[in-house]
Amino acid sequence: MKKFRTAVIGCGGISQVHLTALSKMENVELVSVADVKEDRAKAKAEAFHCAWTTDWSEYVRDPSIEVVHLCTPHYLHAPMAIALLDAGKRVLTEKPIASEVKDAEAMIAHADGRLGVVFQNRYNEASQIIKSAVEQGTYGKLLSLRAAVNWHRTPEYYTESGWRGRFATEGGGVLINQSIHTLDLLLYFAGKPVSVRGKVSTDVLYDYIEVEDTAHGLIHFENGLMANFYCTTTFGIDRPVEIELVFEKGILKTDAETLYETVDGETRTLCRSAASGEKAYWGTSHEILIRDFYKAAEENKPFWIDGESAIPVLRLLKAVYASSAQDGKEIRL
Repeated sequence: MKKFRTAVIGCGGISQVHLTALSKMENVELVSVADVKEDRAKAKAEAFHCAWTTDWSEYVRDPSIEVVHLCTPHYLHAPMAIALLDAGKRVLTEKPIASEVKDAEAMIAHADGRLGVVFQNRYNEASQIIKSAVEQGTYGKLLSLRAAVNWHRTPEYYTESGWRGRFATEGGGVLINQSIHTLDLLLYFAGKPVSVRGKVSTDVLYDYIEVEDTAHGLIHFENGLMANFYCTTTFGIDRPVEIELVFEKGILKTDAETLYETVDGETRTLCRSAASGEKAYWGTSHEILIRDFYKAAEENKPFWIDGESAIPVLRLLKAVYASSAQDGKEIRL
């Protein structure tokens, strides 16, 4: 069995999920981790028995490293990915693909089938059941969709990060960081978006951040569907994400990864969430996605969630900002 020599850049919270998944995989050899903070890099290296560095560009110059995971701030995804891709590496980056559309387009131009983006919630059992129901017409025609994200973020979440809460480094607020997975699922289920109207605001943390903590909007799709969404980090706790799809003959509704079906007034559970703990809202499908990414690498095929698959949601949320700046004007995509 081939073993891919792998490195991870960024040793913050989400890296633990990647590193844990990699440690379970027989076809991966974790070579090194990198972080600008030496103590964080050392701690992860010790925990996962690999080398460490504070200079990620070592991986660009090391021909033995074949795959690199990016668990870094949004604004670093594009320059890091492009350098690594140009060096012949496969790159798996956390969402968003980039902080700006032009940067995402540049990544796609350099990808040559070697770029993957983490939208792990597409792999959730609930998401797969919904996708199948839409495609097979299980409940008849899909009529409408909605999504709600009610989460909580403290001032310290932004002030202690060094990059969150600023457009230059985060690219936005609740839309691009907390809600992008949910918006991506709306597109995954409903198809190609053609326009959006929306508003963003900073309702609570205006003394700490320049980005939005609340957003809402209405998406129009090519097939005539509409989806509305409400997203906020001003709620008192992190509540499970809700997505509801109304069909001619029934309703499907998620509560995190638990999926409920309502038909003829009767509600039953189709699948239950496996997520638990402080970061349960991340879902449980990171490992499934990472294994699938390496399966594509083994077969020398592009990963299905590539740049082209990941950029539509970035274009969408950037259009929400543009719409809000123009008093809710409809923005074509």
